[in-house]
Amino acid sequence: MKTIALAAVATLMSAGVAFAADPLEGFWRTAKDDNGESGLIHVTPCGAKLCGKLVKAYDANGKEMASDNIGRNIISETVSKGGGSYKGKIYAPDRGKTYNSKLSLSGKSLKVSGCVLGICRDGGTWSKVK
Repeated sequence: MKTIALAAVATLMSAGVAFAADPLEGFWRTAKDDNGESGLIHVTPCGAKLCGKLVKAYDANGKEMASDNIGRNIISETVSKGGGSYKGKIYAPDRGKTYNSKLSLSGKSLKVSGCVLGICRDGGTWSKVK
């Protein structure tokens, strides 16, 4: 009986680890783009990868604004490479382009960059909101 109880506890503990949220999950405020606008991105699992949808957009003064990109995946196909490093795709609404992304997570800061056809862009540092 003791062996069964220990096995059950071990199974539950390992399941807890398997279902632990990735540190990238949550809400992130983007850096301002070329137009001075920013957004609020909600990062969640999408299959075995991570995706981030634009849930709010802000104008250059920080006031919430309407955007055709609300609901669009800004981050897609993103996977952890370990040590706070991620690779995937990132869409830049101000340029209408999707880049191969490199994300570097450190606490509540996310350094974002991406490249397309050898042209790279610094996406600035995003801040975790919740």
